[in-house]
Amino acid sequence: MTTPDPTATELSLLGHAAGLPASPAAAVLERIANPHPGTAYLVRFVCPEFTSLCPVTGQPDFAHLVIDYVPGDWLVESKALKLFLGAFRNHGAFHEACTVEIGKRLVDLLAPAWLRIGGYWYPRGGIPIDVFYATGTPPEGLWLPDQGVPPYRGRG
Repeated sequence: MTTPDPTATELSLLGHAAGLPASPAAAVLERIANPHPGTAYLVRFVCPEFTSLCPVTGQPDFAHLVIDYVPGDWLVESKALKLFLGAFRNHGAFHEACTVEIGKRLVDLLAPAWLRIGGYWYPRGGIPIDVFYATGTPPEGLWLPDQGVPPYRGRG
């Protein structure tokens, strides 16, 4: 595996003021070169206050997202990821659509060795909906911690 040229991708968001994109489709996801290509290590992003809109009622939905991936040649640039996730705030889509779309966009951008996303959604109509997407089996020997989000228990 060859190391990608870190100057090959122009970063348009980093170091500049940037507002939330109008939609997830309009969001620009950017990547940077992996400083350790060929090494199986885990990168985790946690978004405990993810928000989107119910496509039927227009009411807000809330989730705790955990994104784990093993980089190939690229890492996602974190500011671009934050803006991409924030673009869902005014986006109407079901929980399953949001969670899987995020995972697939990252896979398309990064071509990671492995990726999983856990979408731990707060109850809608009294029922929490948790959505999980993964690209396959994690690399052998990878230390893979639990995502650490307990199932929703209400006041249990």
